[in-house]
Amino acid sequence: MDKVFVQALEVLTTIGAYEWEKSIKQKIRFDLEMRHDNRPAALGDDLTKALDYAALSQKVTRHAEQNHVELVETMAEQIAQLILAEFPVHSVKVRLTKPGAVANAAGVGVEIERFADDSSMS
Repeated sequence: MDKVFVQALEVLTTIGAYEWEKSIKQKIRFDLEMRHDNRPAALGDDLTKALDYAALSQKVTRHAEQNHVELVETMAEQIAQLILAEFPVHSVKVRLTKPGAVANAAGVGVEIERFADDSSMS
């Protein structure tokens, strides 16, 4: 199966469990990897059969900007479920990084992988 990816998608949002985090915007970064059959688009050189990563990026950005959560784990799960529900992908891997959350570290975060045929949240 082919992979389509969006790398280093940056979004400003309110995220965090501490009171001071609830009143400021912080940068988070998404690396997204979706399993999608690219053959129909590639064989016909047909954009309408390709995974629309521009629309996907816009939906992820909008969701992250409009929804406050305390945990990066929660945001990653929400984004994975959003992509699986709205785009024709077999699976999605979401890596969410919160830069500057820990002193002397470039960032902290989580990476999760979810599958379209798995109705449970693993």
